[in-house]
Amino acid sequence: MCAMWRLQLFSWTLSLLWSLSLAAEGKARSCSEVRQAYHAKGFPLADVPHQELSGEHLRVCPQGYTCCTTDMEDKLSQQSKLEFENMVEESSRSMRTTFVSAHKKFDEFFLELLDNSEKSFSSMFKKAYGKLYRQNSVVFQDLFTELKRYYTGGNVNLEEMLNDFWSRLLERLFQLLNSQYHFTDDYLECVSKYTDQVKPFGDIPRRVNSQVTRAFVSARTFVQGLMVGREVANRVAKVNVVPACLRALTRMLYCPYCRSMPGLKPCPNYCQNVMRGCLANQADLDTEWNLFIDAMLLVADRLVGPFHMESVIEPMDVKISDAIMNMQENSMQVSAKVFQGCGQPKPVTIGRSTRGISDVFSSRFRPYTPKERPTTASGISLERLRVVWRTMQQSVIEIKQKLKKSKRFWSNLPDDICAKGKLAESDEEQCWNSHTKGRYFPEVVKEGLTNQVNNPEVDVDITRPDSLIRQQIMALRVMTNKLRNAFNGNDIYFQDSSDEGSTSGSGSGCSDGCTTEFVYVGTEAPMIGDDRSGEHVAGGSCAVGSWPPLLLAAALSLFAMQFGWR
Repeated sequence: MCAMWRLQLFSWTLSLLWSLSLAAEGKARSCSEVRQAYHAKGFPLADVPHQELSGEHLRVCPQGYTCCTTDMEDKLSQQSKLEFENMVEESSRSMRTTFVSAHKKFDEFFLELLDNSEKSFSSMFKKAYGKLYRQNSVVFQDLFTELKRYYTGGNVNLEEMLNDFWSRLLERLFQLLNSQYHFTDDYLECVSKYTDQVKPFGDIPRRVNSQVTRAFVSARTFVQGLMVGREVANRVAKVNVVPACLRALTRMLYCPYCRSMPGLKPCPNYCQNVMRGCLANQADLDTEWNLFIDAMLLVADRLVGPFHMESVIEPMDVKISDAIMNMQENSMQVSAKVFQGCGQPKPVTIGRSTRGISDVFSSRFRPYTPKERPTTASGISLERLRVVWRTMQQSVIEIKQKLKKSKRFWSNLPDDICAKGKLAESDEEQCWNSHTKGRYFPEVVKEGLTNQVNNPEVDVDITRPDSLIRQQIMALRVMTNKLRNAFNGNDIYFQDSSDEGSTSGSGSGCSDGCTTEFVYVGTEAPMIGDDRSGEHVAGGSCAVGSWPPLLLAAALSLFAMQFGWR
């Protein structure tokens, strides 16, 4: 610290000697260069004196002879704020655009894949089962409707929804296979309860449920992660310029105007200290941001790896057809077990058909092999389905590469802004050092809020973290935990107290002002020691009592940091 102050004293002494030399000359220098530069910024020439004035009136810039009036210093201060905001906005534009374009591209491809899969499924089953399918198509249509609603952020418990599909399919098929009997709603409900015991579809539901759950949890969580990354980046890029930062920016960017050196750029290390002070809170986002990006990359690997959509959606029709045939082949055993548990049903009244499904549709009710599947479905070829998938797969691979480049973005932001030749001067001897032209001697402080206690250029209050940044850290932490769970095949979904989900954008299940509750779905518990639990919904308010304990502990920890508790 003593060495730093000695350097500052030396710099001030040089500035004083420069002012005394001007006084000794007995005349002030012309402000013509400053007038031109100031006017080029869009300010009126009438603001600028023709010759230098005594600078006692200046509050930010050095008070030697100057070309700045008080009004000029105020205007240049506001210009500094505007330019700094634009610098951060521009430096983060490419990264923010990555999330916007990635979300749009993935969302469009996934929804197209899902839509085409439904059409292909319907076409195959119409040809395979004809009237039988048309009479019961609502069961399958509801399946795809719920899958789409889940992906687009609806309040859907994926596990319960899939179990409900198999139960409804069992009820329909059980009636068709035993059409000589009359079944009440209560009896059919009893039939559903025996699903696990009689296993009418064999092991197919377990395998289908597992594959569908992993694939859709990954897809929905990935698209939500892109949305969270986009929102966090957009909010953090809107910097909060505090007074201490504004003074430092003005001194760095425009005090050279006041010293008749309008074209002089700041020294590189000087620029670094100013930017690290002004962006200290943004740098604190970096640790959680990097963990979030790593989690996004893991889920992206899932999407293009063993649980990708092609292995789920395209053969789903064949798997469900196999399940139906499995039940038909074992219909006698299944019916016997159900009759034993639920009671003997009553025969249908006289006049109604007593023939079973095997009699009525014996020539149509059979497995439909992949080779026999139709080549088109409502004008959409199966090859088109594969093309959409491959395009989406390639898109995910490209997104991964761009996400990797965004790691350490926030801690590197001062470096990007202060790049030599861009904002800072390349020649470290011919640059503005906060007082005059010459080398800048203080060392560059490390990034992050706590390291700014020794910043010689920006008086940062390290006891008052930016509340907005802390909110974004928590949002990333919650999303990271959700991504990790998705990677393990588990879903963290929320119960929305408003409507049944959002219809305004995929992956968004809660609009501003809604209340959410964190719920774990899956067989695996969160990792021990990991406090990243729950799901973040921008603008949602969550009752503390419903928070998982580790998340509540993390929230209280951040609250303590906010008020400087230890």
